[in-house]
Amino acid sequence: MKTIKTKIEPDNYLAPHFISRSNWLRAAVLGANDGILSTASLAIGVAAASEVRAPIILATLAGLVAGALSMAAGEYVSVSSQTDIEQADIEREKQELKDMPETELRRLAEIYEKRGLKKETALMVAQELTGKDALGAHVRDELGLNEISQARPIQAAFASGAAFTSGAVLPLFVTVFLPLKNMEYYLYAFAIIFLIILGALAAKTGGSSIGKAIVRITFWGTIAMGLTALVGHLFGVNLS
Repeated sequence: MKTIKTKIEPDNYLAPHFISRSNWLRAAVLGANDGILSTASLAIGVAAASEVRAPIILATLAGLVAGALSMAAGEYVSVSSQTDIEQADIEREKQELKDMPETELRRLAEIYEKRGLKKETALMVAQELTGKDALGAHVRDELGLNEISQARPIQAAFASGAAFTSGAVLPLFVTVFLPLKNMEYYLYAFAIIFLIILGALAAKTGGSSIGKAIVRITFWGTIAMGLTALVGHLFGVNLS
């Protein structure tokens, strides 16, 4: 008798989807990108108007500290606001389930029916889910909230602040160790390299197109740094 071998799926068959990384990846990429771009742009603007190293380093360091704290605080406040809205909706859903359970059951069944289930099947699914966890079913299927999309203020704030710092340290190293002459060109060149690496890593981690990420991040980075350098040249303030 011939033996039929069952194909064993690879280990990554049950790997989590990329969307599960969206919360921390968005905050981390935003923070690192802003860290590289804002501090490099600031340093370029000062370097374009300075003939000595100290003001460039001081401006870059100040930008690093202020930017990291601002990113962390801003992310915490914005995500906390989202959390407050989510919690308010959940509390409202609790009250509606208490005051009008039949209406909420029909509403849940209508959601499943719109997703493709037959009317009878949709009602049966709604009844079973309501019997097990009514609030959980409505939070997930009516409000669209789940563990992946749930707002986490502390996590987002820490990721943004840490990522900004790690990104801003790179231009700071350039201002400290590379020659003062043509400093703005060194800053631009290395910032673009840093942005390319960041874009590639973010795209790979998120499962998106590396080429598109690199083009997008370098295009806007070039515009930002170019305009900042222009401001420094136009004002022509000697910081020596």
